[in-house]
Amino acid sequence: METAGFLYFWDMPTISLKGEQMPASPIRKLSPFAEAAKAAGKKVFHLNIGQPDIETPVLMLNAIKNFDEKVWAYTASEGTASYRKKLAEYYNKLNYSIKAEDILVTNGGSEAITIAMQTCLNPGDEIIIPEPFYANYNGFACMSDVVVKPILSHIENGFALPAITEFEKVITSKTKAIIICNPNNPTGYLYSKEELAALKALCLKHDLYLFSDEAYREFCYDGREFISPMHLSGLEENVIVLDTVSKRYSACGARLGCLITKNKAVMAAALKFAQARLSPAMVSQIAGEAAINTPDSYFEAVTKEYTARRDVLVNRLNKMEGVFCPNPGGAFYVVAQLPIDDADAFCQWILSDFSYQNQTVMFAPATGFYSTPGAGKQEVRMAYVLNTTDLNLAMDCLNEALKVYPGRIS
Repeated sequence: METAGFLYFWDMPTISLKGEQMPASPIRKLSPFAEAAKAAGKKVFHLNIGQPDIETPVLMLNAIKNFDEKVWAYTASEGTASYRKKLAEYYNKLNYSIKAEDILVTNGGSEAITIAMQTCLNPGDEIIIPEPFYANYNGFACMSDVVVKPILSHIENGFALPAITEFEKVITSKTKAIIICNPNNPTGYLYSKEELAALKALCLKHDLYLFSDEAYREFCYDGREFISPMHLSGLEENVIVLDTVSKRYSACGARLGCLITKNKAVMAAALKFAQARLSPAMVSQIAGEAAINTPDSYFEAVTKEYTARRDVLVNRLNKMEGVFCPNPGGAFYVVAQLPIDDADAFCQWILSDFSYQNQTVMFAPATGFYSTPGAGKQEVRMAYVLNTTDLNLAMDCLNEALKVYPGRIS
């Protein structure tokens, strides 16, 4: 700009270093290619994201329909007393032996994880996570100035918990916590009682927190037992459970979760973070409280449906030449190894350059669920959140795509 013979220059404002470092979602980054495929008239089967098509329980929906408060007021920062009491009843049926004051209600499971990290770890502290892991853990760690230390698990043994010796190798004076997702997103692996006992011993030895993300607790298959760190005596001061209604009740849009711990100092500090964001949503808590009365028959039917979908997906995948997919014990995801050169390139190509009977599929490249450079380049995550008819059609597309993909490897 030039005024009265003077030339002025202004620098553009810059974003923060944290803003630059904040990772984008690997689950959503291919959305523009999916939208372009749809605009071109293709049907896209979405196996990329864990958005269930299961109907939300009627009790939860009716609580919203019958809501007649004249003012949508703030609730207590820790959540309403009635909802926390009801939650405690739910968890105590699972033998967690907790009280309402051990629960902090959050705006989704995501906020529970972020509050846990900010409460328990200082900037620069380290958290160990078996990988592949839920991609947003990277984002939560970035927001909290926490350093992620990945421990590689392997598709060959179904992504079982890595050996404790592998954890020991990365533990330093900065290590403060371990986080597990059980059953696991993205692999569907269900940790055993023996694996959790090994983690208990490790946490006690090194005085570490054990964060347990239990978003998929209800979805365990083939009669397998879900074990929480809350079931392990002697670990009460170390365990922080992170939970959400999103998957349990197929209510992702409710944005309602919770943080649970018997550690009074942790809960007192976590409450200060909760107070800073004021309160969780009143209407969601009303719906969440009603949802706890959902009958067991609902979950029995859902588990039966997911088991059927899993069986279709895993069987179809393992019949394809060059494909390997472990059979998961829980959640509603699989990670499959494909005969491809690069998962990111393949997942884009199948949307932009391929169709079979005017149909195609959206996957999530597994690279986004690893921190180790180069890991997961031949793997994709699939969420079996579609009915079995659509899953079979999606697998037809994948089978044909693999035959003609330019980057196929033997």
